[in-house]
Amino acid sequence: MPAPLRTTLASAWTWSLLGIGAVIIIPVVVAWRFVGWPVDRWNYYGGRLFRHLGILVERGTPRWKFEIRGTRPANPRNPYVVVANHESFADIIVLTHLPWEMKWLSKASIFRIPVFGWLMWAVRDIAVRRERVTSAKAAMDECRQRLAGNVSVMIFPEGTRSKAEQMLPFKDGAFRLAIEAGVPILPIALTGTRNAIAKHDWRIGPAHALVEILTPEPTEGLTLDDVGALRDRVRERIAVARDQLRGEGETRKAKRET
Repeated sequence: MPAPLRTTLASAWTWSLLGIGAVIIIPVVVAWRFVGWPVDRWNYYGGRLFRHLGILVERGTPRWKFEIRGTRPANPRNPYVVVANHESFADIIVLTHLPWEMKWLSKASIFRIPVFGWLMWAVRDIAVRRERVTSAKAAMDECRQRLAGNVSVMIFPEGTRSKAEQMLPFKDGAFRLAIEAGVPILPIALTGTRNAIAKHDWRIGPAHALVEILTPEPTEGLTLDDVGALRDRVRERIAVARDQLRGEGETRKAKRET
């Protein structure tokens, strides 16, 4: 079978798996948002069901292999502001393998995608319109509510996927949020997803992604004057860990080719 046709068929299979799974679970997740509200205000359990779609898709995609390492939080209901570098749309699928629920800060346009965006609304993820200052402030208020409800929040502090290998500068928002809410930062480094789903391309490429959960970065005793230093310290930790993961990936690739 020609390689382009094989890629097209593999891509159609993966997106079909995601779409069918989303259609099957959406009635349950939406229903639980309303029925379960008295005991599960932020739809924690509906969110966990939704994120399991990522695990299903990865395991059903022969071209992908995702590895998670590092120490998981002992109690996932102790909230964190979780931050990670961003290489590809597939990062979202990789990070659903983390065994706890967290609410994602995402572009409002994603929420308008049929079924998938509706699920994000149903599980109480947080939409932001980056071009509107009032929207950003409202989104941060929503994040603080989730944290106060003992649910972690997931933010890509680069703001968008990096087009090149180097990481983009981190924005302040996640770190300001952590200090104001009095919760630690949980840094995560990832690599290997860039070709899994390339930017502006729907096709699925081969990928062996590695994810490292780093030790939490405390915010106790910090003030808003410390936002910049906290941001830079966390970015450096993620950059170092990512480079180590990339080195492992390149070594593994070289061994396969010899």
